[in-house]
Amino acid sequence: MGEKDLKKDFNKEIRWKLFGTGPAMIEAFQNKKLDIGYMGLPPAIIGIDKGVTIKCVAGGHVEGTIMIANKKYKTYSNLGHNISDVISQFKGKSIGVPSKGSIHDVILNFYLKKFGLVKDIEVKHYKQAEFIATDMKKGVLEGGVGTPALAVFSSTIFDSHLIIPPECLWKDNPSYGIFFHEDIIENEPEIVLKFLHHNKEASLMLRESPSIAANIISNTFEILTQKYVLEVLEISPKYCISLSEGYIKSTIEFVRTLKDLGYIGKELNISNIFDLKFVKEVHPEPDHYSGLKVCT
Repeated sequence: MGEKDLKKDFNKEIRWKLFGTGPAMIEAFQNKKLDIGYMGLPPAIIGIDKGVTIKCVAGGHVEGTIMIANKKYKTYSNLGHNISDVISQFKGKSIGVPSKGSIHDVILNFYLKKFGLVKDIEVKHYKQAEFIATDMKKGVLEGGVGTPALAVFSSTIFDSHLIIPPECLWKDNPSYGIFFHEDIIENEPEIVLKFLHHNKEASLMLRESPSIAANIISNTFEILTQKYVLEVLEISPKYCISLSEGYIKSTIEFVRTLKDLGYIGKELNISNIFDLKFVKEVHPEPDHYSGLKVCT
């Protein structure tokens, strides 16, 4: 959005629309009000299962889901790197997540089912992640699962902390990919290639020059400060457009999880979700997700 040459390069009017969650974006794709979108893979998979004609043409970011709580709750490292013990602290309590079907919702419900905690912990859904933080401050919620921005925002309004970092919650989880409506893919493939070239440059900047990227982002969204954006990028820095082996493998794991949770009716395969030809042309080199942060 902050790239001044984008409109000139495409020679088209670009209309940006912000969405609070992926499921809302799926509805816009379904109603043909959206051509291109960035979203987590689970809501997209749910949409594809329902017949929404979109494909993921590139990656974007992995490991973008965190868990927060107030300071009385112990962290992942405090509890011997055991996710079950961390989440079990919330028995009889409520945890907030973005909309049902978002990647954060799916990850939390996967663990609640895995550890037999479905009946012990209430999950509350929110259309805007900021409301999770405000309800935590009020004592309505004891924990929250969402993006790194939720962690930074919550720490500005009350005494919260990160209890499960993104690299430890679900390895390679596809927190967002770049999606195109299939009409664009079929009829205007040159737009896809151009768009991915711009995204590749943006991802490079986010990885290697985060202060410059944060400055552009804070100027584009004046409500955000450069310091705030830098804190978000520091929590989860794995930006790249590659559809790596780990990215795709994690996505297929989500397909099985979504089927198991009853969110989708059939197990989709790689070709149902991805169109790999564009990113193979634009990003033929190895991915840049690996080696940035490792769960310890």
